[in-house]
Amino acid sequence: MNVAAVQFKATKSQFDASLSRLVTLSTSAAQGGVDLLVLPEMAVTGYIFKEFEAAQRVAEAVDGPTFQALSPVAREHGCWLVCGFPEQAKDRLFNSALVLNPKGERAFVYRKTLLYDADLHWATSGDSGYRAFDTDNGRFAPGICMDLNDDRFLSWCAKANLQALALPTNWLEEGEPVWPYWAWRMAGLHAALVAANSWGTDADIAFCGRSAVLREGVVLAAGPAEGDAVISATIPGYLGAPQVL
Repeated sequence: MNVAAVQFKATKSQFDASLSRLVTLSTSAAQGGVDLLVLPEMAVTGYIFKEFEAAQRVAEAVDGPTFQALSPVAREHGCWLVCGFPEQAKDRLFNSALVLNPKGERAFVYRKTLLYDADLHWATSGDSGYRAFDTDNGRFAPGICMDLNDDRFLSWCAKANLQALALPTNWLEEGEPVWPYWAWRMAGLHAALVAANSWGTDADIAFCGRSAVLREGVVLAAGPAEGDAVISATIPGYLGAPQVL
């Protein structure tokens, strides 16, 4: 399976410009021929919102501008694409991820299950459930950031016989390398982690960058601590017996 991740920092006050820049980076990442392309959590809006109303002003329907802009990328390059966005669903908001198929269609919307403290100001815990997707070259599933800390999610991933876990994230800068921790959380899954992170600061929170593709403790591709970037890697297949979920 060929995978790519886009590391990206949105400018909150410039939604259209941020979306245009994200499309440009995504197109560049997909041009090399990928099966799976992963973009960050809350990719176009930034992550930190102190109250419900602030998040609501930028939240979208599932077929909103983020979908409209990225659907052609998935379709024209024939790839699966996963991108985080703030979802408006009637009177509730979710920290969600669009999952687009190679036709540019919405295959599913995953809603973040294990919320971080910063989500609690505005987001409802996800109710979408977990779901795996089969591509021509392997199986993947989406998760969002803190889900990687949820043993229940990782247990489900182990049973799903994944080749890759697509992880849109806004992983914090915690003063120590993040890759060993991610590798520890993935231990025993036999799946690659494709983590697309933000970088820099949002409000008073700093993010660590260092987007990565890693598998069984080996970093196959890595982004810098700061700056927008595209990374890509080829991950080997996993031939374990599939299980019924």
